[in-house]
Amino acid sequence: MTRLPWTGPAVMLALLAGCDRPAGQSAANARGPAAAQVERAGPAHWNATTGGFELDGKPVKTVKLWTFDGSTEGFATLRSKIVPADGQGLAVTIVDPILRSPKGLNVPGARFSLVLVRLTRTAAGAGWDGALYYSTANHPESIAYLGKPMSGANPAVNETTTLVYDMRRQTLGAPDWTESTIDQIRLDIEDKAGGAFVIRQIAIAENPDSRPPPALPLATPPEATPPAPTQKP
Repeated sequence: MTRLPWTGPAVMLALLAGCDRPAGQSAANARGPAAAQVERAGPAHWNATTGGFELDGKPVKTVKLWTFDGSTEGFATLRSKIVPADGQGLAVTIVDPILRSPKGLNVPGARFSLVLVRLTRTAAGAGWDGALYYSTANHPESIAYLGKPMSGANPAVNETTTLVYDMRRQTLGAPDWTESTIDQIRLDIEDKAGGAFVIRQIAIAENPDSRPPPALPLATPPEATPPAPTQKP
């Protein structure tokens, strides 16, 4: 009878545990593959070294910057679940789309017309929105005053992206933002319940591109009707 060499209790336990795995499956695979996260390239970039945003490679000057380091920093929802994420960020599970900043921001919209929202989708949703609402001393949140991201919209699961809102060209209500003092912002990430995100950072900032935004295209005027020929008497 051939005797097996003494292996010790720890090795024997490892061998027994391996009996429950399919042949060729490693311990790492038995725990399941880790979800790989990617970051979408775009005009806005978070520089972890400087702790700030860049737009087209230029640092942006922020008047408000939320990084959610162990705190919701005053952001609130109606019915969605919102808690500080592991490590850093704000974990949001969408039930109601509304996510509001604290009030009393007192942001001069003419100078600070750029809003940046860096987030990672962690669960698929039923309907992307991405609308940015705001309130001022002259009006509350309204469908008449909103912005939509010019880039970074609707990330895939495990994709990080930065939503870029140029409120010099807000989708509805221009040029109200640049003529107002902003009291509060509201982000409607999704239109329906079910999605989940980690919001990494939110900033209200100056646009380093000091050039005026491109003009909206003008409607093509109708062709002039040629005058009727003059009849000679």
